[in-house]
Order: sequence, then C-alpha cells, then structure tokens
Amino acid sequence: MWGLIENNEIKKIINKPKGLVIGDTRHSRNIFSFRWTNEEREAIGIYEVVFDNSNKKDEAYYNNTNQSFNFADGKVTASFGTATAKLLEDRNEVDEAGEPLLDDKGNQVVTKGLKSQKKAIIKSQASGLLAPTDWYVIKATDVESYSVPSAVTTFRANVRTKSNEMETAIDNAADVDALATLYAYVNTGTEENPVMERPLGEFPTLEV
Repeated sequence: MWGLIENNEIKKIINKPKGLVIGDTRHSRNIFSFRWTNEEREAIGIYEVVFDNSNKKDEAYYNNTNQSFNFADGKVTASFGTATAKLLEDRNEVDEAGEPLLDDKGNQVVTKGLKSQKKAIIKSQASGLLAPTDWYVIKATDVESYSVPSAVTTFRANVRTKSNEMETAIDNAADVDALATLYAYVNTGTEENPVMERPLGEFPTLEV
C-alpha cells in the first residue's frame, strides 16, 4: 500500500500496483515493482505506507476504528483510533422514546453480550462431548440388567462440572479484558518443555 503525496498532503491511497498519471507523466504499474527503489518512488511523490497497529485490539472483544492515514516527517502512516469494547452483558433494547423494544410476538428485544455468547459456546461444547455417550444412559434406562460403565459416568459428571465452572468464571469477569484473559494461553512450563494452559481450563477427556 502506498500514498500519493502532493504539496505535503495525501492525495490518494493506492492499495495495489497500477498505472498512474503524476503531473504530466504517465507511469506504468512497474513503478511499484522491485525495479524502482523507495527513494525513486518518493522522488515522484509515492510513499510506502507504514502500519501502526498499536491501537488495534482483538476483534473478538473490541470494535476497532477504520484506519486513518497521515503524512508527516516524510512518512505515510496508517493507524487506528481508540478501540471500543464490545457489549459484555446482555442489553434490553429500547425505542426512540426510551420504551422497551418488543419483537413481533411482544417479547423484549435483547442484544446478547459477550458473556452470553461465550456461555452458549460452552454449553454447545459440553453437549457435543456428552452426545457420544448418551446411548449408555439410554441403554441403562431400557435394559434393567445393564449399568453404565463407571468411567463413562465419571466422564459425564466431570464434563458437567467443568462446564459449570467455565460459565461461572465467565460470569465473574469484571470487564472485557478479564474475559479475554480467561481464553489467553500462557506457558506454565519451561522454555524447553512448554505447557500451554489458559485460566478457563479445558474439558475432560474420556479415559477408556
């Protein structure tokens, strides 16, 4: 990406190589190839964009601004403004008069926050882990002489316990950053023998 500079101002941003007319001269797209050095491009007013992502945050938890471009000290910089945290808790929507916003069935319109979204994923994961062993429970209900193997019973109980623990941790997150930290893997081992773990933990596996 490059910026075309005229009179110390950005005239346009160029996203990909293309032919350009600068002043009275028509240039082919080759001006963006290795045949031209940065110094040669800058001499005709084309500066490569430098990206400043210091304000950019994880889009799973924040809404980033559009990039803005600035030319200063002989450099075109693309940067982000201040990111805004996404909705953490559920929000009951209201209309322009401040009254509860209802759907076609008269129910309150609710925008789900990150906590609800994350907990829904946890519930879905737990359900997916339990599903393959559901038949044990069904068989034990239908066949009086059959008992669910103890390893399966323990596994299913541990999945439900871990699911509840994860949802509690999510509920207890004070803000978006605290929620993100639950999912951030860190090395709890050594550099030679890394062990990557996250505060939220992991679901158990079935030992057979």
